[in-house]
Amino acid sequence: MAITLEQAKSLRYGQTLYHAKNRNSDGTPQRWRVNGKPQTWVRTPSRVRVPLKYGLYSYSEITETDLDLVYLNEEEVPNE
Repeated sequence: MAITLEQAKSLRYGQTLYHAKNRNSDGTPQRWRVNGKPQTWVRTPSRVRVPLKYGLYSYSEITETDLDLVYLNEEEVPNE
């Protein structure tokens, strides 16, 4: 099951997330590492922004609209 909004808010620096769509060359899900503290908003508690790092030089972030793409455990990621 993909991560929830509350799980995204409680992520910590260094935790590993697994992407549902992006794959490594061997077919395993791409590993993304949390690269900072998740940002939340007081006025809109349904928003979250989590900075991520993947690969050697690539950085990205996920927001509340992208939570269905990342998983906490590699075994939970659906095979496509």
